[in-house]
Amino acid sequence: MRTRTSHLGLSALTTAALLIGACGTADDSADGFVVLATTTVLGDIASNVAGPEATVITLLPPGVDPHDYVPSAREVAQLQSADLVIANGLGLEEGLTDVLDAARSDGVNVLEVAPNLSPLRLAQSGRESGTHDPHVWLDPLRMAQAGRLIAERLTAISPGDWETRAEVYAAELKAADDKIIATLAVVPADGRKLVTNHDSLGYFADRYNFAIIGVVIPGGSTLAEPSAADLAALVETMAAAGSTTIFAETTDPSVLAEAVAAEAGNRVVVIELHTGSLGGPDSGANSLIDMLVSNAFRIAAALSP
Repeated sequence: MRTRTSHLGLSALTTAALLIGACGTADDSADGFVVLATTTVLGDIASNVAGPEATVITLLPPGVDPHDYVPSAREVAQLQSADLVIANGLGLEEGLTDVLDAARSDGVNVLEVAPNLSPLRLAQSGRESGTHDPHVWLDPLRMAQAGRLIAERLTAISPGDWETRAEVYAAELKAADDKIIATLAVVPADGRKLVTNHDSLGYFADRYNFAIIGVVIPGGSTLAEPSAADLAALVETMAAAGSTTIFAETTDPSVLAEAVAAEAGNRVVVIELHTGSLGGPDSGANSLIDMLVSNAFRIAAALSP
C-alpha cells in the first residue's frame, strides 16, 4: 500500500461527497485504501466495485468537460498518493496526459480502461478515422466490462470482494441496457439519425442501431473548431435528412449548436444530454445508470414520431 500524505482538494471533496457508500471523507482517505478516478463516470463505477473496502475519490467535479480539465497542484499530489488511479484513456483526459505519464514513471498503479474495451474508431465524413473514440462509457455493456477490469486490478493489489461486486454491478448495467432498448423502441429504424454537438455518441449509436449523420464540432474532442464551411455543410446535411434535433452536452457550451439550429430554421431544436459528466443530485443523472437511462428517454422523446 502506498503512503499518502495529501488531503482532498476542494473539487475532489465535492465530488466524493456525492458518491455515497464507498466514498469517504478527507480524514478517511489518509489511512485507508484509496482509489482515485479521473471522471465522475469512472468514480461511480469504482464506487460500485470497491464498496466499503476503499475510499473512492473523483478528480473532476460534476459538470466539468474531461477534454478541457487541468488539475491543480494539490490534485496532482493526490493522484500521486493513491493506491490505484483509474483513467479513461484514449486521449479523453487531455489535460492529464503528462500527469498520468509522470505518475506511472513514479510507480503509481494506473489503469486506463478504454483501450481494453474494444474501442471504436471515430467516424469522420462517413469514414473511420485513425483515432479511437474515447467515449466508451455510453455503452453499458462495455462499462460492465470496465467494472470487471477494475476488480481484476484491485485484486492484484489487495485481496477483497471486488470481483463479486463487479458482477452484481454488471447485472445492474445489463438491466439498464434492457430498459434503454425498450425505451428506444418507439424510434423507427428510418428515424435513428443523430446530429450531435461533438462526436460523443458513437458507442451509443453502435449499441442501439443509430447513425450519426453529422457533428457540429469535428473529431472526438470539444476543443476542436469547425470552419464556416463545416457548419454550412451540416445545415445542408440536416435538411437533406429531415433532421430537426441537435444533441448537445451539459458540459460544453452549445453556442455553435444553437447557431446551426438558427441557420437551419425554427424547426430545429437543441437538446442537452449528459455525456461527458454525471450531473448533480437533482439532475436525474447522478449515477452512470441514471445518466444512460435519462439520455435514452430524451433521445426517444425527441426522435419518436
